[in-house]
Amino acid sequence: MNADATSNQSTDPATMTCAELLIRLLRDTYGVRALFGIPGVHTVELYRGLAGSDVQHVTPRHEQGAGFMADGYARASGKPGVCLIITGPGMTNIATAMGQALADSIPMLVISSVNRRDTLGLGQGRLHELPSQQQMISGVARFSHTLLDANTLPEVLARAFAVFNGARPGPVHIEIPIDLFNAPVKAPVSWQAPTLYRAAPDPEGVAEAARLLQAAKQPLVLLGGGCVAAPEAARALVEKLDAPTVITINAKGLLGRDHPLDLGANAALPAVRELAASADVILAVGTELGETDYDVVFDGGFHLNGTLIRIDLDPEQLVRNQRVTLGLVGDAGRSLELLLAHFPEPVKRHGTERTAAALSALDLQNDPAFSDFVPLYKTLAEHLPEAILVGDSTAPVYAGNHLVSQPAPRRYFNASTGYGTLGYGLPAALGAQLARADLPVVALVGDGGVMFTLAEIATAVEERLPVVIVLWHNAGFEEIRRYMDANGVARLGVDIQAPDFLTLAEGFGCSALRVESPSEFAQALANRDPEGPLLIEIDAAAWQTNLIQTGDKNEK
Repeated sequence: MNADATSNQSTDPATMTCAELLIRLLRDTYGVRALFGIPGVHTVELYRGLAGSDVQHVTPRHEQGAGFMADGYARASGKPGVCLIITGPGMTNIATAMGQALADSIPMLVISSVNRRDTLGLGQGRLHELPSQQQMISGVARFSHTLLDANTLPEVLARAFAVFNGARPGPVHIEIPIDLFNAPVKAPVSWQAPTLYRAAPDPEGVAEAARLLQAAKQPLVLLGGGCVAAPEAARALVEKLDAPTVITINAKGLLGRDHPLDLGANAALPAVRELAASADVILAVGTELGETDYDVVFDGGFHLNGTLIRIDLDPEQLVRNQRVTLGLVGDAGRSLELLLAHFPEPVKRHGTERTAAALSALDLQNDPAFSDFVPLYKTLAEHLPEAILVGDSTAPVYAGNHLVSQPAPRRYFNASTGYGTLGYGLPAALGAQLARADLPVVALVGDGGVMFTLAEIATAVEERLPVVIVLWHNAGFEEIRRYMDANGVARLGVDIQAPDFLTLAEGFGCSALRVESPSEFAQALANRDPEGPLLIEIDAAAWQTNLIQTGDKNEK
């Protein structure tokens, strides 16, 4: 126990410590079964009673990894990822992961220690001291709360889960002063999580939206990550509207694989932009209409000229980025269901034909910009068709955002949107695998980005997680190299020295091999070990040379 912590555990069976109550509430009231954290002298009391329980504790090698694991766990499962984090440096380390989760509305509960109540803000040079930890972290959290009375813990936790279940989700931070960990609290006789129903939009607004959509000649639907919990309603409404539909990166799989009305996440490409500009009525649900989904080429060329109907749980979001005609505040899933009730019969408007024409004009499978990655994703689809694909910001992921079609939501996500951090892919894939042991998980990473969190291979080995780590090795930060070249800036800091990844992986106890062609990649996937991680390094230059030399249409 840390010397600053007060040891005053009660022997009264009707009471328990604040730390013990925390674990009990997380487990019994909120159903938490996985915690991500690195124990430290300020947090050891949080671990009392955790050993021997059915709550799995996963130890990452860096708190940023803990946050990314919690993020991946939440995206794959739909349940909040929970972290136990040390005062000070632990919180500054996890802040990046919280920023990514905030940008993408991912539910994450970060519980941290903080210095004793009587020392807060005094600048006495205490261990891990920050001038104000709460103020520092508030910018990447839906809210940050300092617990000042141990008996209010149930209420504060309830508030956190109310955000996750009833509002626009995101990270929540609760910090507990170390002198409160052992404070006695009365054990609640029964503390049940309240049943919360998310807001439904106003019926008059739904009826008006339905009227506008019924009268539309060339409607368009935009579905974002806010819709991932309602794939059936989304698919049914799109089909009743007979409307081409743009699915954002975080909503991939929402309509199912290769749905005839699915335009994919291609809003930045010319044929989809033309379709969007000519649409007379646009329905946008659960999407912030941000540039990394709709204008990834950053030229301001995505325009909505028609009547725009927006539905979002966050009223402020309704008036951001595009000029809205009709805004409805409400949960995406409930809103889709209510709208669907206004369309008992489908309205035929050549939506399938319009979608097919746009996709044909895009011709993604033969686009030279994606030619290196068509065989990569073809091979993955053949050998791991049900896999969750988790990506970093790297060339295969940028291509996959356009090329990949998934059978269900929550099976494709990455850090190339919104906050756009590096180092996300590997630890987030581990979190996804912990959440969905029934599905294979693939981490798509680059040689530059993976170095941010490479140590998490040790976590994968320790937890025996059979994640396939596909490492695209192009000897540096290729995307930034291209930006420098395009803007006439001399290359600096982008041609970085890479380690021997196979030796490093094997040093962690992880199987590893290098491949140079789609056929070698296929063989590596076929022979993967289901009991632990596998790193497959793809030499980008050799891969590209092989594709040119073989000239195989099926591989190109």
